[in-house]
Amino acid sequence: MSLSVGFVGLGNMGAPMARNLVKAGFEVAVFDLVPALMASVEGARAAASAVDCARGVDVFVTMLPAGRHVEGLYLGDDGVLANARPGTLLVDCSTIDPGTARKVASAATERGFTMLDAPVSGGVGGAQAGTLTFIVGGTSAGLERARPLLSAMGRNIFHAGENGAGQIAKVCNNMLLAILMTGTAEALALGVRNGLDPAALSAVMQQSSGGNWALNVYNPWPGVMAEAPASRGYSGGFMVDLMLKDLGLALETAEQSGGSTPMGSLARNLYRLHQQNNAAGKLDFSSIQTFYRPELKD
Repeated sequence: MSLSVGFVGLGNMGAPMARNLVKAGFEVAVFDLVPALMASVEGARAAASAVDCARGVDVFVTMLPAGRHVEGLYLGDDGVLANARPGTLLVDCSTIDPGTARKVASAATERGFTMLDAPVSGGVGGAQAGTLTFIVGGTSAGLERARPLLSAMGRNIFHAGENGAGQIAKVCNNMLLAILMTGTAEALALGVRNGLDPAALSAVMQQSSGGNWALNVYNPWPGVMAEAPASRGYSGGFMVDLMLKDLGLALETAEQSGGSTPMGSLARNLYRLHQQNNAAGKLDFSSIQTFYRPELKD
């Protein structure tokens, strides 16, 4: 018998993830504040509310914007923990602060639920293709219960540790990604300013010690990689606004643990200036290239 799944949060990531669950044969109920988004998941049942979506299912999945939304949905007086069927597996795929993830998971455990934090990497393209990476915090037993579900939406599943560990690993990864992208954009701008062809310089660095994911897979200079957002006006992909959110979570995590993140702080400042000065919030994060070469915006 197929597992029944409730899925709340059908934005750019959530909707294709829910569609992949339907395609895999799961019985899926969905909820979002935007009715059209529920209708976009063909084959799923549209629930009357988020709490209604959590009732009577085997697994309940959330993909929400921020920690306050996760806490409000699960811990409210008429929230998920007060209404879900005993034994329901709870999986939060939102990217939120580790402290909130631990708080909600602890409350879930006290009520007899198993909860995982399972933020994702791979972007909208990965969500659509079912090739996401899930970074999971929680018990091994909980992960094994969730594995069939996660495998329908992703290609790679990592167990980072206890509750909250998935969120920590996610913000560490995205902080590093921001640092790599800002450094890559800076190096390309320097080379082009001194007469080098961006594609030729990229080829040199790809095969040298400067090679990195941002350069090799997601080149920020327009025209170097036809499939990259840089070559389509920095549209699609992972928005600057979302990168700023994740960098904020990384700095918050560092502050709470007494850590030092000088390069992460600098990357966040650069992205904030880029967002404000270039109205770049909705552009892909590789658009940081235009911070160094404004003429590329034209």
